[in-house]
Amino acid sequence: MAGPLRFRVSNESWTDQRVRERLLAPLDETFGARLEPSWFDPPANYETRRLEMDNGDFALFCWNDRGYWLGNTTTPEALWRTNKQEFSEAPYPVTRWAQRELLARFELVDPTLASYDHVAWFFLPVFLSKDGRETTRRFFTDHAGGFPDATAEEALAFFERLLSTGVLDENRYTMASKLGTSEGLDVGRMAATMGEFIVAKLLADAGLDFEPEIGLDSGHALDFLVGSEHLVEVTRPRPPTRRDRADTAVAAVRETADAKTRDQLAAHPSATLFVDCSSFRDDEWAAVAGEQPTTAHEPTVVFRARPDGRAEGYRVGTPPVEIDAAIDWIS
Repeated sequence: MAGPLRFRVSNESWTDQRVRERLLAPLDETFGARLEPSWFDPPANYETRRLEMDNGDFALFCWNDRGYWLGNTTTPEALWRTNKQEFSEAPYPVTRWAQRELLARFELVDPTLASYDHVAWFFLPVFLSKDGRETTRRFFTDHAGGFPDATAEEALAFFERLLSTGVLDENRYTMASKLGTSEGLDVGRMAATMGEFIVAKLLADAGLDFEPEIGLDSGHALDFLVGSEHLVEVTRPRPPTRRDRADTAVAAVRETADAKTRDQLAAHPSATLFVDCSSFRDDEWAAVAGEQPTTAHEPTVVFRARPDGRAEGYRVGTPPVEIDAAIDWIS
């Protein structure tokens, strides 16, 4: 399975003729391919080309004293043993040019998603990836980003508001890649990933500073470090209609939360657990809100967010992170 879009960096010398012989020729033999000028002006002192394949794949190539390859097609052998760089690691003029090319292409292939500027930019590495281009887009357009009883437009507006704040920009590849680059559409797994985005929005709405994806000496990685001292882990129960064992919403909350106590939270018992029930329908959440089941771990926040930005929930124990501004607590 291919990963998100990243540059392959070649330290060899490149000319237009060598691009045709070493890059275009093998792709043309495999798929049928053509070499075209880039849509946007090259960065200063660089040459640029687009490679368009007959099967819909594409690649960009930019070079001066080294070459930068980016695409969602088979990598030519001449670039197999090259290092990879994320957009933030490549020279800024190269990255800026490449992203302009990619966003222009995305506007053509999916104008609806592309109209949400920050969503399109943030998830660009997976929206145009080799294996995940179809599944990641369908997750938003056909499955409302994991929100039940919501339209794609409502869900996209929610994530647009979050991503427009820029709070996740420094962790773009880490967070976007969690959505996946697989040809198989796994709505449950992808919805669970979006739970981390929803918690990020709650933390941002509460005015808290945080850092995503924290590697720890225990060998575990927890989802957030808040205020440089408080660890946060996020879990998202599947709705009971999609579970094999827990057949009620209350049981789903208990089972999912308890599973965390046997892993990351066993090693980090002071961490706060956020149980995101945003995949639950109104009636399923009403059952949880009415019973407010306890969890094996304290402190825990059990909540449900909706695309309009509302979130309500309850606490088990006393969380050290102050998020009253972001959640309406159930009395």
